[in-house]
Amino acid sequence: MKEIITTTKAPQPIGPYNQAVLKGDTLYTSGQIAINPESGELVLDSIEAETKQVMKNMKEVLAAANMNFENVVKTSIFISDMNNFSKINEVYGQYFNEDTAPARETVEVANLPKFVNVEISMIAIR
Repeated sequence: MKEIITTTKAPQPIGPYNQAVLKGDTLYTSGQIAINPESGELVLDSIEAETKQVMKNMKEVLAAANMNFENVVKTSIFISDMNNFSKINEVYGQYFNEDTAPARETVEVANLPKFVNVEISMIAIR
């Protein structure tokens, strides 16, 4: 049986999906973009601010499942411009211990929801 994970501390889905699904001890998150859950507005001041908001949103989704970034075993990062990779990576890296960081792929895509610059999803295990 799967358990739907949801929190008001992260943006609500903008389509027919959930913030995360827990199956056994494994959590599968949907991609998060830089929507401020309090205002509903996108945070696009800079790529660093955008990435930080994405990670804040992901932190809240993980917390709703009683997990944190230490539980993350895999991330997927989708970016609209590979030239932003180093700035995104710098912010992303602040949330993980380099020695125990999760597996990851980073892919440049033609477009993302709401035309944002970065979207991140994760898989975590208890």
